[in-house]
Amino acid sequence: MAEDLVQRYLEHVRVEKRLAQRTVELYTLDLQKLRHYAEQAKVELDQVQNTHIRRWVAQMHGGGRSGRGIALILSGWRGFYTWLGREGLVASNPVQDVRAPKAGKPLPKALSVDDSVQLASFASDSNDPWLEARDSAMVELLYGSGLRVSELTGLDAVASASARGWVDVQGAEAHVLGKGGKRRTVPVGRKAVEALQRWLALRDPAGGQAEQTALFIGRNGTRLTAQSIWQRLQRRSLQAGLATPVHPHMLRHSFASHLLQSSSDLRAVQELLGHANITTTQVYTRLDFQHLAKAYDAAHPRARIKVNGQK
Repeated sequence: MAEDLVQRYLEHVRVEKRLAQRTVELYTLDLQKLRHYAEQAKVELDQVQNTHIRRWVAQMHGGGRSGRGIALILSGWRGFYTWLGREGLVASNPVQDVRAPKAGKPLPKALSVDDSVQLASFASDSNDPWLEARDSAMVELLYGSGLRVSELTGLDAVASASARGWVDVQGAEAHVLGKGGKRRTVPVGRKAVEALQRWLALRDPAGGQAEQTALFIGRNGTRLTAQSIWQRLQRRSLQAGLATPVHPHMLRHSFASHLLQSSSDLRAVQELLGHANITTTQVYTRLDFQHLAKAYDAAHPRARIKVNGQK
C-alpha cells in the first residue's frame, strides 16, 4: 500500500503540478526516507502520527543532518500528507506543526590581527599612485573605523547640510549615516588620517573635474559604488598575499573582534558599530572566545594532547 501511495503522489506532482524532473527526484528521495522510518516503526504511511514525525526529526538531527536539510525533507513530507488529506486518505497532516531544528547562526568571518595589518599595510607596486592612495584610504577606514560599505560610499570629501556623511580629517572623526537613518561619529586612527591626507591630495582627477563631492570616486569623477569597492578590496587582498579574498564587511567584523579582544568593552564596540541592540554585538564575544581558546590550546601545558607519546 505504501508503494502505491507514493507512486500515485509522484505521478500527481509530475503530471498535474508539472514540477521539474529534478524536483520530482528530490521528492522521491524524501519519501524513500519516510517509508524507511515508517517500516522501522512498523506503521503504515497513512497511520503516521505527529509523534512519529517528531521522533524521526530528532533521529535525523542526532545523526548530524543540518537544520536546513531536515527542513527540506519535512517540506516534501508535508506536501505528501497534504495530498493524502485532499484524497480523503488521512484525517490530519502529521507534519503540519513540525519544524526543523534551528540551524546555528554562523559566526561572522574575521581576519586575524596579522592578516588585517598585512592588508592595511600593503602598498601596491603599481604605477598608479592615484588608485593606490584611494584604495589604501578605503581599507584604513573600513578596518580602522569599522564602517559598513554603504557608510563608506556615502562619505563626502567636505561637510555640508546635504551630506550623508563626511570625514573631519583635522578632528580625526568620521560622521556617518548608518542603518535606519541613524547618525554616529567614530574615531579615525592615525594611519587612516595619513592615508586620507595622501588621497585628498590626489583626489581631483583631470584638474578638479569631479562631478560630485563624494570622498571616494572613480576615474570619471563619480561616486564609487559598493560593488566597485568589493571588487577593489578583493583584488587588493589577493595582491597582499592573503589566503582568501576579503570583502568590506569582513574588515568591519575584524575591527569589532580585535577591539573586543583588546578592550573587552562590549558597550563601546556596540556604539562604534552603530548597533541598535547589544545582542547583535554579542556575536563578537563568541569570536573573542574562539581566539582565547586557540591561544589556550597552543600555549597551556594542560591543553596539549599527546599523540603517540609526543606533545
